[in-house]
Amino acid sequence: MEYLVRDLSKNIIKKVQSNKVVIVFGARRVGKTVLVKELLDQINEPVLSLNGEDINVHDKLAIRSVERYKQLLGSYQFLYIDEAQKIPEIGLKLKLMIDEIEGLKIIISGSSSFDIYKDAGEPLTGRKYSFNLFALSENEYNQVENKIEKIDKVRERLIFGNYPELLQLPDRADKIDYLNEMVSSYLLKDILVYESIKNSQKIFNLLRLIAFQIGGEVSFQELGKQLGISKNTVEKYLDLLSKVFILHKVEGFSRNLRKEITKNSRWYFLDNGIRNAVIANFNPIESRNDIGVLWENYMISERLKYQENNRVSSNNYFWRTYEQQEVDWVEERDGSLFGYEFKWKESKVKIPSQWKNAYPNASFEVIHKNNFENWLT
Repeated sequence: MEYLVRDLSKNIIKKVQSNKVVIVFGARRVGKTVLVKELLDQINEPVLSLNGEDINVHDKLAIRSVERYKQLLGSYQFLYIDEAQKIPEIGLKLKLMIDEIEGLKIIISGSSSFDIYKDAGEPLTGRKYSFNLFALSENEYNQVENKIEKIDKVRERLIFGNYPELLQLPDRADKIDYLNEMVSSYLLKDILVYESIKNSQKIFNLLRLIAFQIGGEVSFQELGKQLGISKNTVEKYLDLLSKVFILHKVEGFSRNLRKEITKNSRWYFLDNGIRNAVIANFNPIESRNDIGVLWENYMISERLKYQENNRVSSNNYFWRTYEQQEVDWVEERDGSLFGYEFKWKESKVKIPSQWKNAYPNASFEVIHKNNFENWLT
């Protein structure tokens, strides 16, 4: 299979600098290792590659000693650590290397943000650049797709999602098997290992409930009642699911108007294929009653990719009032507000009157299957 150049790569290369750490986050199987190896080939410097899942690597890095690390590196001035979150106190160890070994460049990657954020965040303040790699984006697919076939491919991705390995699986049954395997074997691996959660069924059931509530506000208390667990446990599980890049949280927007709803949040899957695997529904969109949900989830995940890949700084929200007026997606950037409504089919949608009255300078646009490419590229 031809390698698709990832949009994030150009930004990562710019940040590979002496005595700095580049961190590449991302869900399992989105292509972090392949991306970094491609970047290392471009940089064309000798690199020492380590894997955080190798217990021998843990032993080599166990003692925080400058001399020990210098011996490990030898003549290498470039270090790459895959699955770095598996290494205890990784942040403190990288800080010591960066501060004491002149000219050292480091890239690390990880499939969860548990220990990387906890251990690498504070120690590496001012010493790191962080990037989040998502599954393939619509813009990246343009390398191998033309305008004519685009919409048919999008229909397929609304069902199967964007994991890179799916490009090698033209058969529908193989794609379903792949996604089911992802859910059963890889999806919750980091949560179950790091948080010692024995009852994974509760988390799967929580994911199913979220899958059926996309586009609506989520109540921790109601979810807890349905699952037989506490509100605090629901909140904890959702936080963990966001840290392993399965779900994304969106909060309500308000400028303190009394009629605006901000108490509850909305949750979206970062990949449609995972959402459909969780609910065991891979039927084509023509025979489904949730095309609106699929489109909204897909557009939000794609917009997050666009923002990350292009380093667009934006605060993202939804907006809704107690009178049921709403805007699906609100971006607050560059001192302005941008409102978006998601509709699979092109149709005229009136600007909510309360949105227009409250925020007369804000824009409003409907994103549908005929204009989404302009929004994402």
